[in-house]
Amino acid sequence: MDKNKREKILFTREEISSKVKELGKEVSKIYKDKDLVVISLLRGSFIFAADLIREIQTPLEVDFITTSSYGHSETTTGVVDIVHDLRTDIEGKDILIVDDIIDTGYTLLKVVEHIKSKKPNSVNTCVMLDKPSRRKVELTPDLYGFSIPDVFIVGYGLNYGAYYRNKPYIFTFE
Repeated sequence: MDKNKREKILFTREEISSKVKELGKEVSKIYKDKDLVVISLLRGSFIFAADLIREIQTPLEVDFITTSSYGHSETTTGVVDIVHDLRTDIEGKDILIVDDIIDTGYTLLKVVEHIKSKKPNSVNTCVMLDKPSRRKVELTPDLYGFSIPDVFIVGYGLNYGAYYRNKPYIFTFE
């Protein structure tokens, strides 16, 4: 962690909150009268997922998958491991996978394929940040908060090493 770097805020706490409310309304419409399970990818999406599910007006279950592909680097290794799997039986249920960011798409694609193998009724994805310029696989999130250019970002659940997840805004370093 370099304490000499200055933060450049990309999305304020207020902008994030407004976007999460919008996404919550959209999810509520999509999953009205469905058997919804929200699956949060740990660790990055836990803050976004917690805020999002509080905005969803549809009854839902929550579960978690832990993946690993970045380690302590700013770029993905391209190899995605599922470190901890679901505890919920999702067969026949409607699934919303929630992640903090889609970058190359390797992680989200691996999770989507893994979830589909469990025979759910449907699978959709929702990410806070979409970085389409870095995509290496054919995958577009069904819902997303903000589209961003190719910059390394942290805060609001996103980390650099073990730090910055607790910042209530999203920023990059100048």
